[in-house]
Amino acid sequence: MSKGLVGRKGLTAGGVLVLVVAALAGWLGNGQGGPTSLAKADQPFDYYVLALSWSPSFCESRPDADQCGQGRRFILHGLWPQFDKGYPQDCPSGEADPTNRELAQYEDLTESRGLLAYQWRKHGRCAGVSAERYLAASRAAVEAVTIPPSLDRIARDLRVDAKVIEAAFLEANPEMDRDGVTVKCRDGRFSEVRICLTKDLALRRCGRDVVRDCRQSGLELPAPR
Repeated sequence: MSKGLVGRKGLTAGGVLVLVVAALAGWLGNGQGGPTSLAKADQPFDYYVLALSWSPSFCESRPDADQCGQGRRFILHGLWPQFDKGYPQDCPSGEADPTNRELAQYEDLTESRGLLAYQWRKHGRCAGVSAERYLAASRAAVEAVTIPPSLDRIARDLRVDAKVIEAAFLEANPEMDRDGVTVKCRDGRFSEVRICLTKDLALRRCGRDVVRDCRQSGLELPAPR
């Protein structure tokens, strides 16, 4: 795992870096359809959406946040159970909330223990598993995705097209489907990448209501501070 960055492996410099360099010319709602109420927390869902936020973009507007000033890059926003259309949230559950000690084991993935606890309450309870298993699945999901080496090397602010970022993820993850990753933007900045995974955390295609890319050209891509 790279410092301040999530990912399981790296590739040598090459085509991905060229894609980003060539683009130099030039937050976040869930955005996955609508929430679906569940009668039971163990009601099945179809797949997961792994949301990875680009921390430098968030820190442009919230420089005093805990995650800022640490040189962080991608951080875990959440691992969201998803239906083929729509998504569950705020499910009733008989599972205990995670303890502070359990949250501390995964704090390195994300902004704070508070965000992890919130993600468990809003999304994790809908997975029908214990908090411990949900948090472990979150780490495994992060480690199942290779972060493009070009994004691991950014040392100054850039402007890139959303399609360039998507192409970088596809090159770094050859098994990833073009409809298995979506790039999000906000306020003219790259904000987040969302990747679809099976319940076993294998890469898969996203549902039609998830695969809505940002189409903006010349997105700001702030460097870590």
